[in-house]
Amino acid sequence: MHITPTPFNNLVVIEPNVFKDNRGYFFESWNRAAFEIAGLPADYVQDNQSASAGNVLRGLHFQVPPHDQGKLVRVLKGSVLDVVVDLRRDEPTYGRHFKLTLTAGNHKMLYVPPGFAHGFLTLEDDTVFFYKCSRHYNKDAERAIRWNDPDLAIDWETEQPMLSDKDQQAMLFRAFDSPF
Repeated sequence: MHITPTPFNNLVVIEPNVFKDNRGYFFESWNRAAFEIAGLPADYVQDNQSASAGNVLRGLHFQVPPHDQGKLVRVLKGSVLDVVVDLRRDEPTYGRHFKLTLTAGNHKMLYVPPGFAHGFLTLEDDTVFFYKCSRHYNKDAERAIRWNDPDLAIDWETEQPMLSDKDQQAMLFRAFDSPF
């Protein structure tokens, strides 16, 4: 496994060792011992999966403490533009975003530590997105920041994505008093 740091503290890109032959491929998508040796969190309590049409945007979602979540995210089928926003006040990257294309073909994963808002845009129909969570879902702790917040200035590479009602009504970043 290859781990690439990002400019954001504890946010890393993970590329597994993929073994390919004429039958297809094999790789370990998660291995507790390997993650512990690499200094990555290895305790997850919930797996989530979504399937979406193309041009669906989900996010920017997070949970506030004490229910904040770390996430290990990847694409099983299709592709996404994956975006995170740092909500940790004491970090120099507070309020900045990071984005990465994750595809079923590149097998890349992103470890998103607690204190980040997370979202993704599906780049093709029938995209299947999968993520492991370090804490259980808690409806009362769930929050969202508007995907097209002008202060965040995220280029999602789309003008009119399909959104849930919740995501259309999400708060602006400047209205969020970060507990992180």
